[in-house]
Amino acid sequence: MAIKTWIRHLRDSFTSIWRNRWMSLASVGAVTVTLLLVGGFVALILNVNKIASDFEKDVEVKVLIDTTMKETKALALAQKVKKLPDVAEVRYSSKEDELQKVVDDFGEDLSLVDQENPLHNVLYVKATEPQKTADVARQIDALKGTSEVLYGKGKIDKFFQMVDTTRTIGLVFIVALVLMAVFLISNTIKLTIAARQHEIEIMKLVGATNNYVRVPFMLEGMWLGLFGAVLPIIAVAAGYMSLYERLSPIVQNEVFSFLEPTNFLLRLSVILLAMGVVIGIFGSAMSIRKYLAVK
Repeated sequence: MAIKTWIRHLRDSFTSIWRNRWMSLASVGAVTVTLLLVGGFVALILNVNKIASDFEKDVEVKVLIDTTMKETKALALAQKVKKLPDVAEVRYSSKEDELQKVVDDFGEDLSLVDQENPLHNVLYVKATEPQKTADVARQIDALKGTSEVLYGKGKIDKFFQMVDTTRTIGLVFIVALVLMAVFLISNTIKLTIAARQHEIEIMKLVGATNNYVRVPFMLEGMWLGLFGAVLPIIAVAAGYMSLYERLSPIVQNEVFSFLEPTNFLLRLSVILLAMGVVIGIFGSAMSIRKYLAVK
């Protein structure tokens, strides 16, 4: 298609938007509302997923070593644990280190300076995948020299089930919102095109090809999707920045954090912009098909 033809199509698409400005405004409104819902829900779900991933990474097995075992043998046990399948990391903490942690947490009153240290030497073990934590704990428990193996039995399994359920529900809701966006936007654009049915028939009767008729409408749909995505991008970005600035100081000492705004909002903005454009073009293409069958 010649450059002059494309320029004409671009001009015609803007002219058509202005000529049918009320219907165009309705289409932009449909895009805005649906993408605002999609953007807000995607931001929520991705942050829930980030928090769940942070908790998963923090899951570890705490192995209390038998108090009768000397430190050299305890270190040998650490090497043995490190060679087990699905073990990613083993960190040794002596009973003196464990006592210092207690003192740091509860104060000098618990320093036990004049008493023998009753604590255990400890191994902190992380699995290659959080879901394999229970299997790793069972393997370690079978080794000689372990007094107790702690990993939140029962609770951790429920946690992983909750995380998987949350992710599944989030994915289903996002897909449902995207499909709703396609439905609402394509139907709104369909009304715009239906109002111009006679214009399309005249173009076809004077010899215009299907592509010649279709392209201005697809460009029009692209602009409507583009314009409709601007407000959701601004609203979601402003809302997320405000919540991030308020909530981040509250959770700064926790094991989880929220998605850093700069990169996250840039990616989300590109996604929303692309969704608006693609849905606008797709909605126009689907809506105009039956009107191109003029004989």
